[in-house]
Amino acid sequence: MNVSILTRRPEIGSILSLIAVIVFYVVFGGVNLGKLAGAASWVNLAANLGIVALPVGLLMIAGEIDISIGAMIPAGSMTVAILSGHFGLPIGVGIAGALALGLLVGLVNGLIATRTTVPTLIITLGTLMAVQGIILSSAMLLAGNASVSLTPPDWAKTVFGMLIAGKYQVIICWWAGFAAVFYWVLHVSPLGNWIYAMGGDQTSARNAGIPTARLKIALFMLSSTAAAFVGICGAIQFNSAQVSGGMGYIFNTIVSVVVGGVLLTGGFGSVLGILVGTVTFAIVSQGIYFTQIERNWSNLIIGVTLLLAVGMNESFRNFAMRSVRKKPRVRKEIAAGR
Repeated sequence: MNVSILTRRPEIGSILSLIAVIVFYVVFGGVNLGKLAGAASWVNLAANLGIVALPVGLLMIAGEIDISIGAMIPAGSMTVAILSGHFGLPIGVGIAGALALGLLVGLVNGLIATRTTVPTLIITLGTLMAVQGIILSSAMLLAGNASVSLTPPDWAKTVFGMLIAGKYQVIICWWAGFAAVFYWVLHVSPLGNWIYAMGGDQTSARNAGIPTARLKIALFMLSSTAAAFVGICGAIQFNSAQVSGGMGYIFNTIVSVVVGGVLLTGGFGSVLGILVGTVTFAIVSQGIYFTQIERNWSNLIIGVTLLLAVGMNESFRNFAMRSVRKKPRVRKEIAAGR
């Protein structure tokens, strides 16, 4: 494969980052690769994080961002717990209610984003705080407690909260399915070209006939609903829900997506890169427990990994752009992240 073709792939930097992290742990931490590869801790973390990172990654490729996911995860878990745990409604009703809340919050984010010029960082920060307040108030008012128990039926436990081989969460299977769907959307269907075009130049995309407003609203609804789904799975697996938690997903998701090669400015990225970035973050954060390295160094390692990944992604992209300076068609493909 031609070097310029290889280096213009959005995921190449994330793949090299993953290799570098594994080499670092093996050389300096004495990690047993077999033991690390079979560990459930980082795989489960990657699955939960990955389901949220996929739609957030598409949003960032489209030039937008959603940090309200930090509130939607506990919102999803508390909604299903209150409806089906506290009030005793069928679990299907609780799940539907949680997903509906995700769709509603995403719709609000999308409508405000498309009808105002307020940056989506500020918009989703506002909905983050609002949803946190609503969930806490509702839990105390309806259930009288910030923690609500839930006893799901066997079928729901099997589909959403089962442990495979006693240690792997079934959400891993959901992650794989979502990844396949998102890959098709971004890299096979016409929607992918629209998303790249929005991230490259939203005004030009709109002038070209792309329904940017509807697509942006759909992406925000997808992001919020995915976060609510992760909350649902957590509540069913652990038989309870808490109003706290979820805030760490904001930082972790953005780091995973950026390490995966997605530009914060939009217009560049891939589903494979997002997957590799998520796995890289999970291994960095959990792999340290398989080493003799002091646990307090984990945040430093994560920070360095992020900086190195961003640097490599930018270097490879600039190299590819220079190498095809006289090839306009290829240059357009690079700008679109292909």
